[in-house]
This record gives sequence, C-alpha cells and structure tokens, in this order.
Amino acid sequence: MTDSASTAPHQVAIIGGGPAGLMAAEVLSQAGIRVDLYDAMPSVGRKFLLAGVGGMNITHSEPKPAFLSRYGTRRTQLEPLLDKFGADRLCAWIHGLGIETFVGSSGRVFPTDMKAAPLLRAWLKRLREHGVNLHTRRRWLGWNEQGELRIAGPEGEQAIQADAVLLALGGGSWARLGSDGAWVPLLAQRGVQLAPLQPSNCGFEVAGWSPLFLEKFAGAPVKSTAIRLDQEAARLGEFVVTAQGVEGSLIYALSARIRERIAAEGSATIYLDLLPQKTQPQVEALLRKPRGSKSLSNHLRGQLGLDGVRAGLLRELTNAATFADPALLAAKIKALPLTLVQTRPLDEAISSAGGVPFEELDERLMLRRLPGVFCAGEMLDWEAPTGGYLLTACFASGRVAGHGMLEWLRQHG
Repeated sequence: MTDSASTAPHQVAIIGGGPAGLMAAEVLSQAGIRVDLYDAMPSVGRKFLLAGVGGMNITHSEPKPAFLSRYGTRRTQLEPLLDKFGADRLCAWIHGLGIETFVGSSGRVFPTDMKAAPLLRAWLKRLREHGVNLHTRRRWLGWNEQGELRIAGPEGEQAIQADAVLLALGGGSWARLGSDGAWVPLLAQRGVQLAPLQPSNCGFEVAGWSPLFLEKFAGAPVKSTAIRLDQEAARLGEFVVTAQGVEGSLIYALSARIRERIAAEGSATIYLDLLPQKTQPQVEALLRKPRGSKSLSNHLRGQLGLDGVRAGLLRELTNAATFADPALLAAKIKALPLTLVQTRPLDEAISSAGGVPFEELDERLMLRRLPGVFCAGEMLDWEAPTGGYLLTACFASGRVAGHGMLEWLRQHG
C-alpha cells in the first residue's frame, strides 16, 4: 500500500514556516497528507531570507568528520539526522528546485546568484502544487482542554484538530522575524523539560574600550588574525570591533565555549594572534631591527605590516613597558589577551542554544511526553557555528520529523 493510500484521511498541523517546518511539509504533502502550516509572521521564511541578505550560505563542503565536529556536544544526536539528509543530499535537493550551487573559496556552498529569495519562491511554488496550505499571521497559543491547537489570527482564535503536530518555531533570537521563544512556557506547562535559551553565534562585551580606541575603531573589521581559547589550536579568520566588544565569524566559531567559560568563571580570555603568518622569533627579529628616526608605529607598519585596528588593539591591550621590550611585544603580538565579560543580548544573536533536549524526544523527534507532537529545527537543544551548519541541521531535522510523522500516522491510522 502506498503512503498516499494508507494515510490520505489524515491531517497534520505544522507550526512555524522556517526551513524545518517547510521541509516537513514537503515530506508529508508528497505522501498525500493534508498539511496546514501556520506562521505568526506575514510571510514564511523571514529569518531564512534575512540570513541570505549577505549571500545565502546554504551548507558546507568540508569532509563529513570535520562537518560533524561542528555540532560539538550534540554531534551524537545530530549525526543520524545528517546521515539521512546531509550536505550532499541538501545540494541535490536544491538542484531539484532548479537552483544551481557553487563552492566558495572557504568551502562554503552558495546558490549561484547568492540569493535566498529565488530558492524560497521555487520551494513555496512546489509546496503549493502539492496542496500545502500556508496560513500566515497565525500564532500558536498552546492547547485547549480538549487537546485542540489554539491558533490566534486576525479573525480571532480558532481551535484546530490535527492527527499529528510539528512544532518548528525557531529559537529565541531575532524576535522581529518570529523566533521569539514564546513557545517555551507552553511546552513547560505540559511537563516538557527544557534547557534555557541562550545566545549562540553572538557578540561579546569587554569591560570597556577606551574612548580614543572606540572613536577610531568601533565597527572596524579585524582581518588576517587568529584567535584561540586556552592552549588549543588557533582559528584563522576575521572579526569586528563593536562599541561594546567584539563579534563576527571568528568569534562565533568559539561562542559556545566562550559563553560556557563566562558562566563558569565570570569572564573568558581569548588570545589574538595579530600576525598568524609569522612565528614569534620572526616577529621579535623584525622588531629588533634598527628603526632610526622612525616612530614605533611606523616601524611596526614597515617591518610587520601592523597598522590600523590591529595596531590599535595592541596599544589598547598592552602598556608602555611592553612596547619598550621587543621580546615582550613580540609575545603580545602573537598572543594578545582580550577578556570578555558577557554575551550580547539573546535577541541580537544569530542563533540560540537551549530549547527542547534530545532526551525529551524519540528517534523520530516526537516528544515522549506528548505523543503525536514532534519538534524540529532551532528550537531543539543544539548549536553550531555559521558556515552552513545551522541551515543544514534545520533542513535535516525537518525531514526526519516529517518521516517520523508519517510513521506515527501509519501506526495510529
């Protein structure tokens, strides 16, 4: 018996119109299920579209072991999902929508036009052709006493009966786009044990930049730099100096560990390598070259190419005694300590950690305490750095949840 024949009478509700919710809708609708998808915003995929404004980084091409390592402590739980729908299958799926992709110099994968909107338009067209009903400006308010979904819309509140439900409501960042974490108390009231939502891929604050440094360098990108936490291998990339501290891809890659260190110890110190292409002895040798009448700033610029915001950071985070000693200065150039004292607010973060722990879910991503209710996407308790990892896992979890719902419906049909 086909999926369509065995499950046609069923009706499911999906709450949330991001990548996870839309992917589950595709799986279900292609199996002949009636799908009603509800989203609180005026249109679906709003965070997806905004994430693609600077170039739609859809996934990453690095080898699977390295790819999986980006999911940190949740690698074990996410690996089965990514085995079913990882980077290669995601790219093939995108190509099936008529969107070509390319691999950038960093290994990141993008649509050829770098835009999210054409991909989303093609996808929504296909979903509508399969009968998916999209209901926007509809906010989920939990369940009523009869177990029906409470959905508030422009015309008032409705009670919706569904044979299975997927919650794909996002995390707690970017509330203006719908990811506001309003679902947390609704699930907590039903006995679901939740991990607190926390900023991920976020900026961090310092105790305070000096007024002079702030005036000259707030908003400046710091390129050709490496960062490490403790004695681990440094990561190469770039970040941005902000009015409050630092942010950017290089900071985001370490954000989970920095956040945990601050929670445990009150602060976290990262070390900046301002000249990662040179060894400390090489830097010291260049510093010891006679500079004649040149100022030290010109000497740093001429011998080391160290100027602008990197030279500004060196002056901001060291003292006059260090600048007077080539050995000490070389050591600071290669390992300049920067102490971070707190995260920026959750709503500013690119993504969030915390949410529904995998321990509350079965292998189909169904809540153990609420049979027939599934969860997917960023509302699950996992995190990953930017670079395509977030989106890939959201797509994968939506696909697994969709197939899990099909299995549930077959068993309870």
